[in-house]
Amino acid sequence: MFRKKRKRIETLFSQLCDQFKIRNNYAKTFEGFKTRILSKLTALTIIQYINKFVFNRNINNLKVNIV
Repeated sequence: MFRKKRKRIETLFSQLCDQFKIRNNYAKTFEGFKTRILSKLTALTIIQYINKFVFNRNINNLKVNIV
């Protein structure tokens, strides 16, 4: 059970780094950094919500077209 949850967390961080460019941060202040991270996490959550409740897909499919 622990291994499965760890795999999910590692996959999520990998997706954040690859698709949302979480490592490339050009914020000048901490408030800017916080805003950028929060917006990227919000976008991820919205995509997962749409996949689960609107299209009945797996929530991990972030690269699938919505239309």
